[in-house]
Amino acid sequence: MTCSPGQEEIEALSAELKATDLPLSLGAFAAAQAEKFGDAVAIDYFQDGIQLSYTDIHHRSNRIAANLLLRGYRKGSHIAVMLPNGPASVLVWFAIMKIGAVIVPVNTAYGGSELDYLLNQSDSQAIVIADQFLQALDAMKTRPDMLSKPMLVYGTDLGSLEDGGPLVGFDPGYPIAATDLASLQYTSGTTGFPKGCMLTQEYWLLLSHSVALVHKSYGSSRLFFWAPFFYMDGQWSYLSAMAIGGTAIVASKMSLTKFLDWLEEHQAHYCVLPEPIMKTAPPSASDANLPLKFAHTFGWHPSARAEAENRFNTVARDGFGMTEVGPAMICPKDSGDKLLRNTCGVAAPYRETRVVDEDGNECAADQPGELQIKGRAIMLGYYKRPDANAESFDGDWFRTGDLFVKDADGYHRIVGRLKEMIKRAGENISASEVEAALREAPEIAEVAAIAVPDDARREEVMVLVKLANGITEGEFPPEAVKMHAASRLAGFKRPRYLAYADEFPRTATNKIAKSRIGLETRPNTVFDLSNGHTLSGTKIDVLF
Repeated sequence: MTCSPGQEEIEALSAELKATDLPLSLGAFAAAQAEKFGDAVAIDYFQDGIQLSYTDIHHRSNRIAANLLLRGYRKGSHIAVMLPNGPASVLVWFAIMKIGAVIVPVNTAYGGSELDYLLNQSDSQAIVIADQFLQALDAMKTRPDMLSKPMLVYGTDLGSLEDGGPLVGFDPGYPIAATDLASLQYTSGTTGFPKGCMLTQEYWLLLSHSVALVHKSYGSSRLFFWAPFFYMDGQWSYLSAMAIGGTAIVASKMSLTKFLDWLEEHQAHYCVLPEPIMKTAPPSASDANLPLKFAHTFGWHPSARAEAENRFNTVARDGFGMTEVGPAMICPKDSGDKLLRNTCGVAAPYRETRVVDEDGNECAADQPGELQIKGRAIMLGYYKRPDANAESFDGDWFRTGDLFVKDADGYHRIVGRLKEMIKRAGENISASEVEAALREAPEIAEVAAIAVPDDARREEVMVLVKLANGITEGEFPPEAVKMHAASRLAGFKRPRYLAYADEFPRTATNKIAKSRIGLETRPNTVFDLSNGHTLSGTKIDVLF
């Protein structure tokens, strides 16, 4: 019987993962890795000149955990954390896991209105926050009394959180299980504000060890990361390095112009390549000498992926995952001509996938439909959102809202989205959240937020605004729209492009038919809010 491309590779990874005895908790994981690797460098914050060994992470997080217990936080407590990339973020993360509390990571770009929603919706009982973000906390309108005394971090100084406490032998005094809730990871959805994914300790253990096997298969041990730690990408990145006893080299602040130099300087074997690097950094003869053994090129066009492989003399592959399910697909090294079709790969270990039509029937090979995923340790559901849970699950299957095709060999390819999601430079932005924020302006009657193409960020946010009766563009000009958006949305969510609309195309139920915008409602003028310029003619054609 002939095997499909990469089948043996994936079967070997699956068998190895299933033979792995996962730790019983993340605290046990930290202890075990400290025992194995001791003073080896676990994480290198090279821009801050700070390195943490495996022993450092285990011992210092023990002390923080003990101090959290002394402050009254225990198993099940919800603790928000608003910290930049740096030693405090990983130490506090493990400390919260060790007492069985629930971490609520907070995007450091959030302002007062976004904190109002997230900290209240998550029932956060405490917040660990860097001092530079206090202004956003103070801007909350409905700040709970229990958040009135935030636990402050000043730069790399954790202050009283590290005072005293045991370096070794920490025990919270109660059991912590892999199935315990570990985090509420907020992710942008299709309706309104982000939803909190309820993720267990086992979710993180399985995710990290699954990705770690990929690193091992390429012989990678020095892994370069730049994703913020408040995102699940930042968390699985570090944990996967820890699972192989490797070194995570972490950029506190990303720079495209320095990126390739960093890979060379720190002898990085792996990274997630940002697609704009191909244009930002001109090709050089030294590119082929980079130490990269493997790189993820998430969402790249096949020709761009192939160009990266040739230029950097490495293996580059796509993949697919979501906060709700963790790793969903792995693209094998031996994928053959599947790579020419922009494949995301095949189902990852402990994951099953299916593609279904509108009636829930499984599609034939190569027929498009909605991707659904199930398996061990996917999210428990969305926190306090029974409506979203009912919409998002079909029995055990999680409905991704993404349109895929799956071929006869089990390889997947994304072809579109059912969700109204805009993905700008890797950031998921809910179109309805942008719309809701702009509709708060009394001058605006209706808004449609859509994704438009962008060379550097893949997609940009554009809004079409219908003004309220009697309001003219002169009375509510683009600058006023920009200022209103800035008062209510984090920087990465703010629209770059604006057009005024007299009317929108409509569905039979009178909803705005976004799929027909551009075909039926193409504006004559578009304003670029980033520079105050106007676009017209062929420049608008590029957007649509």
